[in-house]
Amino acid sequence: MRLFAGRANATLAEEIADYLGTDLGDCEITQFSDGELFAKYNENVRGVDLFIVQSTFPPAENLMELLILIDAALRASALRITAVLPYFGYARQDRKDQPRVPITAKLVANMIASAGADRILTMDLHAGQIQGFFDIPVDHLFASPVLIDYFKNLDVQDATIVAPDIGSVRMARAFAKRLKAPFALIDKRRPKPNVSEVMNVIGDVEGRNAIIIDDLIDTGGTIVNTANALAKKGAKDIYVGCTHGVLSGPSLERIDQSPVKEMAITNTVPLDGRGPVDKIKVLSVAGLLGEAIRRINVGESVSSLFI
Repeated sequence: MRLFAGRANATLAEEIADYLGTDLGDCEITQFSDGELFAKYNENVRGVDLFIVQSTFPPAENLMELLILIDAALRASALRITAVLPYFGYARQDRKDQPRVPITAKLVANMIASAGADRILTMDLHAGQIQGFFDIPVDHLFASPVLIDYFKNLDVQDATIVAPDIGSVRMARAFAKRLKAPFALIDKRRPKPNVSEVMNVIGDVEGRNAIIIDDLIDTGGTIVNTANALAKKGAKDIYVGCTHGVLSGPSLERIDQSPVKEMAITNTVPLDGRGPVDKIKVLSVAGLLGEAIRRINVGESVSSLFI
């Protein structure tokens, strides 16, 4: 088994390699003068069970880099190629909800499989049914064990777990069950992409501490609007737990100026020291991904990680 990394998640890939007690494989990724990408494996990968760690968040070069690394491994006669996608980008467009729009989650799934990947290992897809968009096996991990352990150690008293929209209900309910806490739901409307409006808070949050649980934070609008609505309803300290901290545009400034006391995100998308991060705690999912990689390599159960 050999582990290689694209440039999107190099630090996370090094942590995974440390967990596995190995070194990252030697490959080079460069660009021509016009911006075209070039990738080359500098070691023999013939007959190797090969894992490529690369998230596909913007820019689109990250996705292209993954496809080129897969193609190079395929042409170098790797035995099996597993694309390890800590964050699967383009997943929010997972259905045709208005005329003349694409389903990019399916498009990207087709591209990865067509490039030559034999298997996908990913984490907290924006919608679980995206697994069905792939015609190759998918191992779908959840960051919940890492986040739940964090909030257990934080020992937030009188906590209510809050789902910021209907899409987060299943994840938030799982947290509520594990933390033995009540559950609340935000009735949200989204008039256009990256814009959200809170209509109602369903559940009792007055005089309680709130933990908002979501799979992805992009511009921060949903989280900040949710925090403001909870504060108006009498919530005390407000925390956030999220798997993918995409945090684009003005998100960090919004969060810094919001009622949120602390936000825990994982390192599926690197923060890279952007903006004010005093409220943000970054948790590593390297152990979770590393253990899943080890089990895939030796043919053990991956689902038993969550039992």
